[in-house]
Amino acid sequence: MTFHTPAHTSVDPAYLEPGEFIDSDHPLVVAYAHKHTVKHDSEKGRAVALYYAIRDGFRYNPYMLDLRRESLKASDLLSRDSGYCVEKACLMAACCRAIGIPSRLGFGIVKNHIGVETILKYLKTDLLVFHGYAEIWLEGRWVKATPAFNAALCDLYNVEPLPFDGVNDSLFQQYTQSGDCFMEYVHDYGQFADIPRTLFINELKKYYPHIFEDEAQAKYKFKVVLDT
Repeated sequence: MTFHTPAHTSVDPAYLEPGEFIDSDHPLVVAYAHKHTVKHDSEKGRAVALYYAIRDGFRYNPYMLDLRRESLKASDLLSRDSGYCVEKACLMAACCRAIGIPSRLGFGIVKNHIGVETILKYLKTDLLVFHGYAEIWLEGRWVKATPAFNAALCDLYNVEPLPFDGVNDSLFQQYTQSGDCFMEYVHDYGQFADIPRTLFINELKKYYPHIFEDEAQAKYKFKVVLDT
C-alpha cells in the first residue's frame, strides 16, 4: 500500500531518509509500519497508532545494552520483544519515515527520583544518561514522543503511562499517581538524524565507566555488549 502524504518542504531531507540505525527502508520496518497504520488516513493518526504499538508492544528493558551496530538498528528490535529507550525511539522514528512522516531523535540526561532499585545501585547514580525519545513532524511542527515505558511497567511503579495524541509533547512522567516527583530532564543533548553512536558510548563510559567491567555486570545481572 502506498501512502499519499503531503510534501514536507520545510524539513531537512535527512529526517525522511533511511539512516544506518533508523533503517526505515528495511522490509521488516516497512511491513510493521504499514501493518499498524493502514486503518488511519492522517499523518497524526498514523503516528499515534505507531506510538502505542511500540510503547506497549515491546517491554522496556534497561538491563541489556547491546551497543553493536547491527543491534542498534530499528529492524533488529523487531526480532525481539523488549528494548530500552534508545532502541524503541529509533523504531518509532524509522516507522514514521517508512510511511513518509519526518522524524528525528532527541537525547537527554534524566534524573530518576523513583527508579528500579537494582539498576540504580548498579549505575551508582540516579542520573539516566542518554535517555532517548523521538520527534515527529506533524501539522507543521515537531512533537516529542517517548514510547519507552510500556503500560504494565508504569502500573508496577505507580505512574500513569505516557499518552501521545500527536499534538502535545509526550516526554516523561513528571509525577507518580500519588503526586511525588518521578523524573526530570537535567541535560539536553539536542536532536539528531540518526543515533550518534560514538557520542552515546562515550557518554556511557564517562558517567558509568564501571558498567563495562565483566565483574560488575555479573553482580547486577546487567549486560553491556560492544563490537569486538
